Amino acid sequence: MRALIQRVSEASVRVDNTTIGEIGPGLLILVCAMQGDTDEAARKLALKLTKLRIFSDDQGKMNLSLVQTGGAALVVSQFTLAGDTSRGNRPGFSTAAAPDEGNRLYELFAAELKTLGIPTETGRFGADMKVSLINDGPVTLWVEV
Repeated sequence: MRALIQRVSEASVRVDNTTIGEIGPGLLILVCAMQGDTDEAARKLALKLTKLRIFSDDQGKMNLSLVQTGGAALVVSQFTLAGDTSRGNRPGFSTAAAPDEGNRLYELFAAELKTLGIPTETGRFGADMKVSLINDGPVTLWVEV
């Protein structure tokens, strides 16, 4: 699985002009299931993101995890993270998981974050979403498992 994570002061996602998920401080997680990804990959990614030390401690050093700060997660499906731009000008997405499997792994990933004690909000798989955020830092990382 792939994720683009952004440390945020706040983030929200809207569908049809209705806010369906919003958080305060924490992580906006744009996530993509790839062909061949397994349940174990979803669980491993969730665990890694809860322990990733990218939040500032009292000395201003990135030394604390999402768990340690009590932050939340906003998880948004983003199949375009599978985009291959190596040939031509139109990205190809053939390496993304099939929609049914992608949705299943997306939901498993979000559920695993909740199981690990992270307050978690989500977008809507396959929907046209409008995501708003205030990137804190800015801190943005690409994570793959």
